Amino acid sequence: MRMIQAQIPARPVRTLVLGSTSPYRRELLARLRVPFQTAAPHVDETPRPGEAPAALAARLARAKADDVAARYPEALVIGSDQVAELDGQPLGKPGSHERAVAQLRAMSGRTVYFHTALALVCHASGWVAEDMAHVEVRLRQLSDAEIERYLQAERPYDCAGSAKSEGLGIALLEAIVSDDPTALIGLPLIRTARWLRAAGLELP
Repeated sequence: MRMIQAQIPARPVRTLVLGSTSPYRRELLARLRVPFQTAAPHVDETPRPGEAPAALAARLARAKADDVAARYPEALVIGSDQVAELDGQPLGKPGSHERAVAQLRAMSGRTVYFHTALALVCHASGWVAEDMAHVEVRLRQLSDAEIERYLQAERPYDCAGSAKSEGLGIALLEAIVSDDPTALIGLPLIRTARWLRAAGLELP
């Protein structure tokens, strides 16, 4: 994933806005202990015909950041999007028990790739940074009984791939391979911290 960086803002960032209503991304960003607010992006997330999962994630992350930055032009806005991929096809949020069962059956014993895109935008300064974290997730061979027990216990119907690695879903996995492990939860914090420092914020 190419990274784009424009001129660093001439003055310190006064406001940081997370362009997301996801509680997972909000909790992750809070780990960095910098003040921020949240705003809901208004973006059509429908994939384009033939659009690769990673390209979809990158496009939506930038679109979310730009949408919120239009309302907060002086702020530094973070946009992020995650798309899971199996056999070259995107896996969305299941939204229902039946679809979650189908997803986990399809993923059983397989490798799933999670593409988590990041975009930071400040319209007033023209500053833009884009990045991407890829996570390889290998699942155990799962029985229908294991799938049912897991879904009844955690009900991860708002998670792409139907499993929460930060919760009980970790028991479904054989391995996670990534250089930015928080990306699997929804926001790559190593990359986010890198770009926040580049934008002028002080982090440890």
